Amino acid sequence: MTWTKTLAADALAPGTREVVKLQQRSLLLLNEANNIYAIDNICPHMKLPLKKGKVTADGSIVCPWHRSEFDLKTGNVENWCTFPPVVGNILGKISAEKSLEVFPTKVEDGQILVDLPV
Repeated sequence: MTWTKTLAADALAPGTREVVKLQQRSLLLLNEANNIYAIDNICPHMKLPLKKGKVTADGSIVCPWHRSEFDLKTGNVENWCTFPPVVGNILGKISAEKSLEVFPTKVEDGQILVDLPV
């Protein structure tokens, strides 16, 4: 793993998010309650972007497309493809249930750093 600079810490105010490209990856950085999270910006279900996903009160992000829900800290699946009604279960079988990739973060010298695999 290697720590990589992304954004200035003050560029990501609480309640905001930003997509950054690092090592051919599209990462979504989120500042939720002054906690910085870095997650894969692509939902593992159908490879659609998560940037507009809703963050829940218990610390999960919900895919805006099919409402798969993932824990921001671990990437674990909380719910898999619950939308649209009736056909959500069918759409959920398009791909096997997979965790969302999450990456460690830290703030150092006013910069947000993300720990990426080498």
